[in-house]
Amino acid sequence: MVQFDDDKQKKKVKELYKKEEEELAQELSEKYGIGYLDLSAISINTDALGIIPEEKAREAKMAIFNMVGKKLQIAVLTPANEKTVETISELKARAYECTSFLVSTASLEKAWSRYKDISFAYETKAGALDISNEEIASILKNVKTIEDVKKLIEDVLVQKKGYRISKILEIIVAGALATSASDIHLEPEEGYVRLRYRLDGVLLDILTFDRDTYSLLLSRVKLLSGLKLNIKANAQDGRFSVHIDAQNIEIRTSILPGAYSESIVLRILNPKTINVPMEELGISPKLLKLLEHEISKPNGMILTTGPTGSGKTTTLYSFLKKIHTPEIKIITIEDPIEYHLPGIVQTQTDAEKGYTFLTGLRSALRQDPDVIMVGEIRDSETAEIAINSALTGHLVFSTLHTNDAAGSFPRLIDLGVNPKILTSAINIALAQRLVRTLCQNCKKEIPLTGETEKLIKYILSTIVLPEYKMEAKTIWEAVGCEKCNGTGYKGRVGIYEAILTDQAIEKVVEENPSEREIRAAAAPQGLLTLEQDGVLKVLQGVTSLDELQRVIEIKMVS
Repeated sequence: MVQFDDDKQKKKVKELYKKEEEELAQELSEKYGIGYLDLSAISINTDALGIIPEEKAREAKMAIFNMVGKKLQIAVLTPANEKTVETISELKARAYECTSFLVSTASLEKAWSRYKDISFAYETKAGALDISNEEIASILKNVKTIEDVKKLIEDVLVQKKGYRISKILEIIVAGALATSASDIHLEPEEGYVRLRYRLDGVLLDILTFDRDTYSLLLSRVKLLSGLKLNIKANAQDGRFSVHIDAQNIEIRTSILPGAYSESIVLRILNPKTINVPMEELGISPKLLKLLEHEISKPNGMILTTGPTGSGKTTTLYSFLKKIHTPEIKIITIEDPIEYHLPGIVQTQTDAEKGYTFLTGLRSALRQDPDVIMVGEIRDSETAEIAINSALTGHLVFSTLHTNDAAGSFPRLIDLGVNPKILTSAINIALAQRLVRTLCQNCKKEIPLTGETEKLIKYILSTIVLPEYKMEAKTIWEAVGCEKCNGTGYKGRVGIYEAILTDQAIEKVVEENPSEREIRAAAAPQGLLTLEQDGVLKVLQGVTSLDELQRVIEIKMVS
């Protein structure tokens, strides 16, 4: 009796079928006059494969299997396929040189199977990380919480292949974008590395992972950011960009040597977080009306002050967008350009090339501008030229690092600006902070009692204008839910104060005043202080008293 080995027979039939398919492919290659290849014996270059997305490759019945510079080797099922011809034409339009080889379906399947090994992102040019393909887009759609990001990274960490490093970086960046984080912190400790996101101004732990993975991740970030791999004892700064939905998001890299290794901070400059209309900044109605009047003037200076990360640039951008019309020329000198505004000439400082705020301002004045935005006044020369520009028919927007609006005047005097011309140049000085807004899904209303009630009522008693007086019976506190990642807060809003340069301010500034004297001179203007604006937002349920006290000091003055 004859016994059949089914598995052996199936294998033999499969081999015969493959042989026939390869022979047919060889015949067709002669017919079309192009080379034939069997990809089963050829290594697939995944960088080349990733030039076109998997879905498009399958639709066009082709795969790019090798690349040298701009020269591509492409496997095709038939060169006559309409989608194949169209895709190759697109590649040629991107300046690629294409050489086609006819292959079997089995060869194409082998090539397509390697898509799972590709990093979801690929470098399109130096310092650019393209994460616009479907798989990364799905991360942005599906990641809603910190826990989602954590699980995705943990799933990749268990893989033992080298390409996981790129995937981890992509998930970290995509997760930060999905959760609206402003910064990514990677901090090595003795036995592990900690990943944190800065959400709404506060750092949150995401997860910890091993130092071996971090070592590879550090090299990947350095390469992307154009930094030197062999420098480990000095700080380095670089940048790269991420392309999503036809929008470039710039990421600034800061690497700092530490006790256990270099630490990384990635600052995400997302245009969506900066593109806020003036009416949505959180400015009180009276001040908003006043600012609209001041920024419509043909000359003078509008100053915004506050510490790093207090939203000054966002405020200035909202002013520029408000006043921009085809009839006026606006030039900006920034570090860096955080949001591209159509119709406005934006320049970025570059200390290595000698283009500073000072040289930029001097150059801008030769371009016949109506409005100039100087990212920051840091030295006496920049201050002097900016003030003189405001006096000679230009509207100037700029920022200063001072604690409050009153501090603007002593700071500029310290920089050598003549007090007699200072008040003629400055229209209005603003100070601002950013406070987290309570999550509308889980915030809780509580009655005002004890010392809290006394403090709130004291601040309310200092408000001059009657339209801002409010009853103080309850306030709101943070709770925490899934929608706000358990923080109790979602998003941020500004609290503001301002000082107009009226006659009282002019008189006191000439006498080299202290901040206290300027605040006293500005009190009759009736504009809210940071404390008053903050307390009103607490009573309105916009933020909590705990959050306000985290950002500014509130106290009763006896």
